Amino acid sequence: MQNIRNIAIIAHVDHGKTTLVDKIIHASKLFAEHQHFDDLILDNNDLERERGITIVSKNVSVRYKDVKINIIDTPGHADFGGEVERVLKMADGVLLLVDAFEGAMPQTRFVLGKAIQLGLKPIVVVNKVDKENCRPDEVHEQVFDLMFNLDASEDQLDFVTLYGSSKQGWMSTDWTQPTDNITPLLDAIIDVIPPAPYLEGTPQMQITSLDYSSFVGRIAIGRVHRGTLKEGMPISLCKADGTIKKGKIGEIQIFEGLGRKSVQEVTAGEICAVTGIEGFDIGDTIADATNPEPLKRISIDEPTMNMLFTINNSPFFGKEGKFVTSRHLRDRLFKETEKNLALRVQETDREDTFLVFGRGILHLSVLIETMRREGYELQVGQPQVIFKEIDGVRHEPIEHMVVDVPEETAGKVIELVTQRKGELTIMEPKGDLQHLEFNIPARGLIGLRNNVLTATAGEAIMNHRFLQYEPFKGTIPGRNNGSIISMETGPGTAYSIDKLQDRGFFFVDPGVDVYMGQVIGEHSRQNDITVNIQKGKKLTNMRASGSDNNVKIAPAKNFSLEEAMEYIQKDEYLEVTPKSIRMRKIYLDENERNRMSRASD
Repeated sequence: MQNIRNIAIIAHVDHGKTTLVDKIIHASKLFAEHQHFDDLILDNNDLERERGITIVSKNVSVRYKDVKINIIDTPGHADFGGEVERVLKMADGVLLLVDAFEGAMPQTRFVLGKAIQLGLKPIVVVNKVDKENCRPDEVHEQVFDLMFNLDASEDQLDFVTLYGSSKQGWMSTDWTQPTDNITPLLDAIIDVIPPAPYLEGTPQMQITSLDYSSFVGRIAIGRVHRGTLKEGMPISLCKADGTIKKGKIGEIQIFEGLGRKSVQEVTAGEICAVTGIEGFDIGDTIADATNPEPLKRISIDEPTMNMLFTINNSPFFGKEGKFVTSRHLRDRLFKETEKNLALRVQETDREDTFLVFGRGILHLSVLIETMRREGYELQVGQPQVIFKEIDGVRHEPIEHMVVDVPEETAGKVIELVTQRKGELTIMEPKGDLQHLEFNIPARGLIGLRNNVLTATAGEAIMNHRFLQYEPFKGTIPGRNNGSIISMETGPGTAYSIDKLQDRGFFFVDPGVDVYMGQVIGEHSRQNDITVNIQKGKKLTNMRASGSDNNVKIAPAKNFSLEEAMEYIQKDEYLEVTPKSIRMRKIYLDENERNRMSRASD
C-alpha cells in the first residue's frame, strides 16, 4: 500500500493557484536539468493562457519524502462550478489560496463552501505577501470568519496557515521571516492532509472526468473508492437511470508527474485513468462484475441562464468557417454536454436551433469561443435568465456581486447597480479602494460590466457568484440607445461614414464589408435607424472650397465576445465565425422587421 495524499487547490481567479503548482512541480524535480518549461504549465489550452484563468481542472502528481501527492488544479470562476464539484470528490483535503491584499473573494467562498460540505481538511496559504500594502494577519482572520460562517467543523477550523509568495517560490509559517523554498508547504501537506484511506471490498470507482485519445477512444478518470481495479478485469457500469452495463477494463494509468504511467492494478485512494469502457458518462460508477454497487451521483447546481444557438444564415455564411450545417452544430453541442456537466442542451421545434443552458455569460462565452476556434460558424441570441415558479410566485436568480473601485467613482457604480435593482449590502474602505457588495438580479448583470468599466475608466474589479432564487424584482431598463443598421450590402465608404457621425458611433471601419440588416453602430437616440454607408462621393471636375474638407472619422468601437453577447437586443443575433463577430437584426429586411414589430405589439 503506497502512501498517497489527494489535494485540490482552490482559490479565487488570479490569486496564484497555477503559479503555485508550477513551483511545486519544479521543487519536486519532475523535470530533468536540461528540460525547460514555460510558466503556467497546467494552463495548457490557448484560451486559458490568453484569459489567464483556469477553465478545465487538471491532475498532476509529485513525490516528496516517499509520499505521492496528487494535486488537482481547479477553476476559480463560479461559472465553472460544474468542474469544481466533480473534482472535489477526488480529494481528501484542500489547499485554500488567498491573496494577502484582496483576502477571501466571492468565488473563493463558493468553492470553499463545497469543500467544507464534503468534510475536506483545509490548509490555508496566504499568497503574495511580497505585495505592497498587504495585510496577511487581517486576511487570516477573514478566512477564519468565512469558514465559521460556512459551518466548518472544529477540526476544519483548526487549520494550518502558511504565508509566502508563489511567484518568488517560498513559503513560511511566519510571513515576516521568508525562507528560500516551498518545502514548508509540502511538509504541511504530508502532516495535515489525511492519507487516502484503503477500503476493503468489491471495487468501486466514480468517473469524475473524462479524456479522449484518438487511439483508444474515451478515457474515464476518477478515484478508486474501494477495492482494487486490475487490467483486463470484467466490470459493471452503473448508469444514471439505474441500468447496468457489462464491460471490461482495457488499460489502467496513474498520474505520474505531468504524464501518466501504465500499471497492472490500482488500489483504493489512488486517482487513475481507465480505457476500454464504452458508453459511460460523468457520475457513473465502475463496480464489481457480479455484485455491482453504485456510488451516490455528483449533484450539480442548476443552470441560471440560457441562450439560443442557431446556424449562421447571414449573407456571409460559409466564407470563414469549416463547420456550418445544423448537423455539425448539433453534434458539437451534444458532445460538449458529455464533459461539461453544468451545461444542458435542449432541442427546439426547429431543426437548426437549440437552447443551451449554462451557469453564466462566461460559461457560455467560453463554449462559443472554443467552437469558433475549432472552425464553427453559428449565431446566438440574447442571453436570458431562467425563472422558476416557487409556491405560485415567479422567482429569478440573484447574484452576489463584489466591486472594488477607486473612491471617487464609487458613487457612479452604486448608481448604475441600483438602477438595475441591485441592493448595496456592504460598503467599506480597503486600502485606497472602496469595497462594495451588492445583491443583484442576474438579469441586471447583462451589459453591466461595460457600463461600470466606462464609468470608472476601466479601474473597477467586478466579481459575482450565484446566491439564490428570490421573488421577481420587476422590470430592469435595458440599453437606452437604438442601433444603426446597414441599408445595403458592400464595403462602407469613408465619405458616408463621416457624414453620418452625428447620428451616433460606428462599429465598422471604412472599407469593411457589411450586409443589409447588419448592426453597424449605436444610434444617439432610442430608436433604430437604417443608413446607407456604401454611398460614395459624387465626383465632378470642379473643386469647391467648402466640400473638399479632409474626412475625420472616429475609430470604430470593437467588442469582445462577452461584450457583444451582453450588448445585443432581443430582436438581434450575434454572428460568430472563426474570424469575425458581427451583430445583426434577426430579420434583415427592413419591411419584414416593421411587420414583425407590429405583429408583436
